[in-house]
Amino acid sequence: MDLPWTLSLYFITWWMVLFAILPLGVRSHHDEGTTPGAGHDPGAPVNPNLKKKAITTSWVTAVIIAVVWIIARFNLVQLPH
Repeated sequence: MDLPWTLSLYFITWWMVLFAILPLGVRSHHDEGTTPGAGHDPGAPVNPNLKKKAITTSWVTAVIIAVVWIIARFNLVQLPH
């Protein structure tokens, strides 16, 4: 696995993992029982924790890419060339 291939795989996997992690732990104004400000959606998250989710997404993706790299490097699964 060369570097451009690995980086492109990381980028694509990062976005897929992000969309899987985004809904975790989200509480809306409706769930919290609070009234949102004027013009705000009651289903919008109170605190989306985007920084924490971006960091979590990065390390989860790094683990996934490491497993894929090990599989490809040691030919644990035969991939077509």
